[in-house]
Amino acid sequence: MRNLIVAGLMFGGSVLALAQAQTSSSQWQKGTISAVTNHSSGTEESTRGSVQYDVTVQVGNTNYVVLYTPPNGSNTVEYSRGFDLLVQVGTDTLTFNNKGTGKATVVPILHTEALRSATASDLSRAYGEYYSLKLQHLSEALNLSEEQQKQIKPIVEQETAEVGEFWGNPVISRKDKLTRWENTVRSSDKKLKPFLSTEQVQKLQEMRKEQKSKLKQVAAEQK
Repeated sequence: MRNLIVAGLMFGGSVLALAQAQTSSSQWQKGTISAVTNHSSGTEESTRGSVQYDVTVQVGNTNYVVLYTPPNGSNTVEYSRGFDLLVQVGTDTLTFNNKGTGKATVVPILHTEALRSATASDLSRAYGEYYSLKLQHLSEALNLSEEQQKQIKPIVEQETAEVGEFWGNPVISRKDKLTRWENTVRSSDKKLKPFLSTEQVQKLQEMRKEQKSKLKQVAAEQK
């Protein structure tokens, strides 16, 4: 349902990026291996020491299960769950750079599976997580008292609603969403300061500096 939660407990907020479906493309795309299992062909080939693997590669909102044959007679697969690689998705094949040789390898696609798209219920739950994570992070990072937590709840609720207005809009680019999110957080910080001590305000400013650096890093990784 979600692609990632950006700037979560690590650096001061939660930004929800919803996955968008991707179709077959000749362009290189990021793929992530989500499963590797032994391939059972049911033929004599498997008894002669030729080991093959079913490798599941997630590209966007689609899982591609491909048949991988290790090179040079090897009986091991060089890849594992969670490994990221660049792939080209064709009609019946998937191309990637072989980890061992560095050469392009073309493997047949056995079958595909479209992952579930976000629903209204999912979005509601996601925004609820944004609110709870934001409030929890501020409370822990700034060591807020119970009274302070009560005072800032309306501010966090308003921020959550404002983020929800643009984050799920497919017309708005990810870059613009991050820019709007930063502006929304900056506005919330101004409203928070009257309820914070001098030390807490200083800590909040330090968090925002770290957050800005992290956001640049995340944006670069998502290109």
